[in-house]
Amino acid sequence: MRILGLDFGEKTIGVAVSDPFGWTAQGVEIIRRKEENNLKNCIARIGEIITEYHVEKIVIGYPKNMNNTVGERCEKTEAFKSRLEKTFKLEVILWDERLSTVAAERGLLEADISRKKRKQVIDKMAAVFILQGYLDKLTNES
Repeated sequence: MRILGLDFGEKTIGVAVSDPFGWTAQGVEIIRRKEENNLKNCIARIGEIITEYHVEKIVIGYPKNMNNTVGERCEKTEAFKSRLEKTFKLEVILWDERLSTVAAERGLLEADISRKKRKQVIDKMAAVFILQGYLDKLTNES
């Protein structure tokens, strides 16, 4: 079963997908949007990825504040989750993404990736960290 991981941001959506066994997450792409509230093209592209990879579940990063409270970004993420559920009829899980972007940035710095290149891939790497965290939890539960 393949699982799709999403890092839902204001201007981009980082996309990752699991391997068929659900062990590892791989970055797929970054979906860019011109308007924050216009998700039509993003939803269409996510649908293409779901079909291409035979995705059966979606995990979205849930951007809680460091003090465990929810803010405006969480509300927008919850609305996006509802839209995905209605559109694709798949289970969509909110996954605490605190520090996923920080971890992705650290990994790219350690790999000595230039600032310009980091900016181009950071959201995709954050999606990988979100999805890998969820996959690791599943592995530890079994």
